[in-house]
Amino acid sequence: MTITSPHLGSSEAWTDAKLLYALEEVVEKELNRHLQVTKDWMPHEYVPWSEGRNFPGFFEDGEAWDPQQSKVTDIGKIALVVNLLTEDNLPSYHHEIATLFGRNGAWGTWVHRWTAEEGRHGIVMRDYLLASRAVDPDKLEAFRMQHMSEGFESDNRHSMLHSVAYVAFQELATRISHRNTGHQSGDPVCDRMLARIAQDENLHMIFYRNLLGAAFELAPDLTMQAVRDVVVNFRMPGHGMPGFERMAAQMAIGGVYNLRIHHDDVLAPVLRFLKVMDIAGLGPEGQKAQDELGLFMDGLNTEATKFDEKLAARAARLAARKG
Repeated sequence: MTITSPHLGSSEAWTDAKLLYALEEVVEKELNRHLQVTKDWMPHEYVPWSEGRNFPGFFEDGEAWDPQQSKVTDIGKIALVVNLLTEDNLPSYHHEIATLFGRNGAWGTWVHRWTAEEGRHGIVMRDYLLASRAVDPDKLEAFRMQHMSEGFESDNRHSMLHSVAYVAFQELATRISHRNTGHQSGDPVCDRMLARIAQDENLHMIFYRNLLGAAFELAPDLTMQAVRDVVVNFRMPGHGMPGFERMAAQMAIGGVYNLRIHHDDVLAPVLRFLKVMDIAGLGPEGQKAQDELGLFMDGLNTEATKFDEKLAARAARLAARKG
């Protein structure tokens, strides 16, 4: 299917303020749809409280944390810490989108609703980790303090369109990361908790993906350029946390999140759903961005194939040693 768009994408035609106003009706529609399909849930119902006991400190019966107390796999622990620290920066994320989208009208209602829903994720994950003694609580708190003290600044502050494009992909990436972490955790309780969080992330992705689709109809050239910029330079929001590169590499090898997953399960589905590569009638800059996007996706697929081959070779070496 080929989509032909009106040539309204020039910077002279659109500003952030005009696009915010033009998309307000779509935001209201998507907000109402979201509120109809989403279901509230109680974080405390997903935590194994019966496994909890006092830690050392003010309690005389406090029991020190020991790695043997955890049911969670090593890769599960790493991914849980990365995912939780990412969720911990919610105040910074709220500030970013409230600044870009505003706090009034449908935009503001969505910003606050999104923040409230995201808040549950950090609550339930931390309660689970502490009650189940999955990770060292002292190190977890030290990581949180360091990560939040450094703050967060988005890579996509160029425009409102860059921010919408980023979250359309990032919410799906977070959903995938949570689901794969649950699958790899070795604990059915953890898997169930992260599956519930992933449902929220999926609905958030749908909201932003539909909004991005509306932006393509209004300003195809500018939106295509924003999508190109976001896809080519994509980084997960937790990239600034201490030791992120090392933990991300371990998560890649462990099958939680890697190049193949990023290409096949995050970028390609959103681009395909919005038929981004089929949009016709673009101006010179929009056409250039579309071409560059296609070339980047081809290159990323090639890199993902190389990663797959290295991963298979590594698995073969490990199997040979065990044999």
